Amino acid sequence: MQEIKGEDYIVIYNPETESISFQGELTLGGPSEYQPIKDLLEQVVESETSAVTLDLLKLEFLNSSGISMLSKFMLKVKNEKNIKVTILGSNDVPWQSKSIKNFKRLLPSAELKID
Repeated sequence: MQEIKGEDYIVIYNPETESISFQGELTLGGPSEYQPIKDLLEQVVESETSAVTLDLLKLEFLNSSGISMLSKFMLKVKNEKNIKVTILGSNDVPWQSKSIKNFKRLLPSAELKID
């Protein structure tokens, strides 16, 4: 397992379950601050995995820089890899009810599981 921790968030990659769990509030100040998370996402794409789940259920807030980072991840998967992406989200979290559907537009093969 790999972890990236900040003051208000944690991102955990579990290769056994092929899942990346995001928790807390991601309000980092732009692409350079998101680089460690971006590197983790790219590492997963470059691995031999055939599927990955992005678990956003406990991610209470994601700013525009974070949404941009995840959007670029979706485009990278679409253009470079044949990886099944599942996104877990919640309609109870305002940013998710608005933004997660846009990830599906970028990666039509993504499976959304929004409760």
